Parts: sequence; structure tokens; C-alpha cells
Amino acid sequence: MSRNLPRETLLEMQRRMLRIRLFDERASKMVKRGYIPGTVHTSIGQEAQVVGACMALNAGDHMTGNHRSHGHPIGMGSPLGPLMAELVGKATGVCGGKGGSLHLADYAVGSLGESGITGSSIPIAVGAGLSAQVLGEDRVALTFFGDGTANQGVLYESMNLASAYKLPAIFLCENNFYALSTPSHTVTGGRIVDRAAGFGMPGVRVEDGQDVLAVYDAVAEAADRARRGEGPSLVEVMTYRFREHSEGLRINVDYRDAEEKAFWTSRDPIILFREALVARDIASTEEMDALEAGIEEEVEACATFALESPDPDLSVAFEHLYTDPYELEAVL
Repeated sequence: MSRNLPRETLLEMQRRMLRIRLFDERASKMVKRGYIPGTVHTSIGQEAQVVGACMALNAGDHMTGNHRSHGHPIGMGSPLGPLMAELVGKATGVCGGKGGSLHLADYAVGSLGESGITGSSIPIAVGAGLSAQVLGEDRVALTFFGDGTANQGVLYESMNLASAYKLPAIFLCENNFYALSTPSHTVTGGRIVDRAAGFGMPGVRVEDGQDVLAVYDAVAEAADRARRGEGPSLVEVMTYRFREHSEGLRINVDYRDAEEKAFWTSRDPIILFREALVARDIASTEEMDALEAGIEEEVEACATFALESPDPDLSVAFEHLYTDPYELEAVL
């Protein structure tokens, strides 16, 4: 299989895709039951492009996400318990309960953060790439954004800077065909990948973003190029979200037809990769069943951990907000 990856790496790809799927399914249930405030944006259906891209990086590399970003730190190897606790707003959350679903980060695995503000995490990844270059560190910075963000000016400012300085950055467009409910083709002229040429960087389009190995190969090549000092790359991945833009969102018009949805659900990346692993004698059906059962237990445990964790104490409300924080008594 791709790049002669070892068996354990291939199994880890499936493991992480399952973690994202089951974590997001559980998060969806918890937000509907009132345990998670606000809403969550799931990556259900998009797991292959998340895991393929993240596992193409090295330990020590950096990554920034977007509003649909529980999956990205999981793809980088983040433990599930603190992530779920963060969604619930608990003190044991990866950001102490202050980030929630839309603004969490896990520096331990190189996840520098995500944001509900469209495109705002892109220049953070470029800054990480600049830092690596200035410090002479062998680090690559990967940033995820959607097809809607492809029309934001901050993306092109960031691509221009990365290209001019030959920064070790990878711009990855998760093209799931819709910016919320707006079809990409109605607001985007031409192919997103072709815009790379305007900044003097290579662009590659992964037509089957449900193939974890195809995404891995594209991002690994971009990472290799960045490490050689040859600058940034743009990778556009064609994928699909199976669920609504966000959980609980009610849209009166069915903007996705049944035939389209049926085609993409038949391309479930987790089922496809499981079948490939079994067909190529990399794992048996029994081994895959056991792997899935183990992830189910892991997700159950992370939900229990989150719900049983304490709420943040009021005394930490202003920590990590300012370099010189105010005294609590002075502002209450």
C-alpha cells in the first residue's frame, strides 16, 4: 500500500478515523441532550482527509484547524478525554473549559488552535512556519480551511507571504462542496487548486478525499518539499460531510439532493479503508471488529470523564487572557 507504510501505521489510520467518527457522534448526542452549550460541527464523512493529512506530518510539526475541528487534534493524536471535557466546558478540558467546541487547542500534539472566525487560523500556521524558518527548526505547518474560506482575503495574504519567504507551510482546502448551504460552484470561479499558480507554489487536487492514503501521499509530498526549503504548497481535497453544517441547525430547504447524498455515503472512508485492509490481508475481520469495539469503549470512557469532571473555578476566569492579568477582586 501507499509508500510501503508499516502495518501498525495503517491500523493507526483506521483507529484515528474511528475515533473521530465515534467522538463526533457522541458529541452530537451530548449537545442535543444539553450537556454541551451551543452547537458542534462534526467531521463525519470527512475523516479520511483529516487523518491522511495529519499523519503525513512528523512529531513536532504544527497544525491549525477551523470551525469543524474536533477531528484535527484527534488526527494529530490528541487524547479524547480532555477534548470531550473541553466541549462540555469542564476544568479538565484541554483548554480548561474556556475554548469549547470552536476554539480548542492542544499544543502537546502540535495543534495550535481552531476558530469559528472564517480563515483566522490560517495566518497562525504561516507564523508557525516563519518561526520554524527563523529558528532553523525542522518543522512544517499545516492549515485546514473550507471551500467557503477559499474566497477570503486572509488566505491569499497568507499564501503570498508564505510563497515570498518560502515558508514550510501547507494550505489544505477541505472542499466538501458547501459553505454551510451555499454550493461552492455558485460563488467560486474556477478550481480552487488552480489559484496556487498565482503565488508560484504547486497545487494538487485529491479527487477522492475519501481515500486516506491518497490524501496522505499528497500531504506527505508537500511536507517533504517544505522540509527541503522549497516553500509552501496548496492541496485541495474533495470530500463530503454526511451531517448538517452544525448539529441542531434547521434549514427549511433541502439543498442536497438524495442522489448526491447516496453517492457520497456509499464512499464512507471508514468502511472503504476497513475493506481494503481486510482484502489485502493486513488485518482480519475479527481484528477490525476488535479495533472498533476498543474505540467504542474509549469514546464511552471519554464521555464519562467529561461529565464527571469538575466545572472551572471562578478564580481562573481571567487566567491566560492577558500577559499581565488583572486581579480578580479588582474587576468584580
